[in-house]
Amino acid sequence: MNKYEVIIMQYPNSEEEKRAEQMDRLKKILEAGGTIQNVDDWGLRKLAYEIEYHKDAYYTLIEFENDPQNIKEFDRVAKILDTVMRHMVVRMDE
Repeated sequence: MNKYEVIIMQYPNSEEEKRAEQMDRLKKILEAGGTIQNVDDWGLRKLAYEIEYHKDAYYTLIEFENDPQNIKEFDRVAKILDTVMRHMVVRMDE
């Protein structure tokens, strides 16, 4: 298993309940193929530049261990969720 971290940016105008529901869905995908070490909710932060006319986004950082095959499924689901603005998965050095 490899160590990864993912930063997830969610739209600021999405409902809190829907954001939490979709974040739980993403966490379940990560837990299915490995373990989550840390979830750090940064809250609403200002963007460096506008994305689709939004100046803010809700940020969440997740550190986890997982199989590389499961990362593809996580990426696929994160792309189709309507509250996720952007996400980026990075493999950590050991």
